Amino acid sequence: MSAPAKEAGVLRIALADDQALVRSGLKALLGGFPSLQVAVEAGDGQALIDALAATPVDVILSDIRMPGLDGFGLVRTLRERGIGTPVVLLTTFDDEALPLRAAEAGAQGFLLKDASPEDLFEAITRVAAGETLLAPVPTDPVRARFAYRDQAAPSDTFSEREVSILRLLAGGYSNKEIARAVFLSEGTVKNYVSEILDKLGTRDRTRAVLKAITLRII
Repeated sequence: MSAPAKEAGVLRIALADDQALVRSGLKALLGGFPSLQVAVEAGDGQALIDALAATPVDVILSDIRMPGLDGFGLVRTLRERGIGTPVVLLTTFDDEALPLRAAEAGAQGFLLKDASPEDLFEAITRVAAGETLLAPVPTDPVRARFAYRDQAAPSDTFSEREVSILRLLAGGYSNKEIARAVFLSEGTVKNYVSEILDKLGTRDRTRAVLKAITLRII
C-alpha cells in the first residue's frame, strides 16, 4: 500500500516506540495539529529505518529505550547512511547521561514523554526548521516553578549556537562535556558562556538558565 501524498505545508512525522499505546497516544496528540501528518509508525528502530526507504518524512520522534535497535542506534544508523532527517528522542530524563549520549549520536532534540501537545508541536516545528534542542523543552509547570525574578529583556539576540549551549547548560553539563557535544574547543565554549551571561545580565550559569527558561529563550 503506497503512502498518502504529502499535503503542501504539512510536516510528515515518523513515530518509533515499542509500546503500541504510546504510539497511539502520540498519534492522537499530533492529530490535533493540521500541519502535522503521521506517515510512519514502527515498534523499533530497524523497522522504522526499513519503512523510511519507501516513505520519507520530515521529522522522526523516537523513544530511546526500545528492544533491538534503540533510539541511539536509530540515530547513529541514519547518520552513517547519510540521512539527515531531524530526530527528536523521547525520554523520561531519569538518567543525566542520556541527553549528552543522544547529542553525540546525532539527535537534534529531546522531549519529555509527559510534555504538553503544545510543547510537542513546538519541538517538531523547530527541529524541522533546522534548530537543535539539546535539552527537553520545559513544560509550562516547569517554567512556572523556576520563574526567575529578573525578567528584563536580554541585551542582544541569541544565535542558534548560543541557544544550543544554553540548553546543555540547563542539562547541568560542564564546559568540557558541552565542547564534546557541539564539536568546539573548551575555551570557545567558555567564551560562549561568558557572552551568554553578559546578554542575560546574570552572574552565574544557574541564574542564566533560570532566566532563559522564564523568558522562553529555551
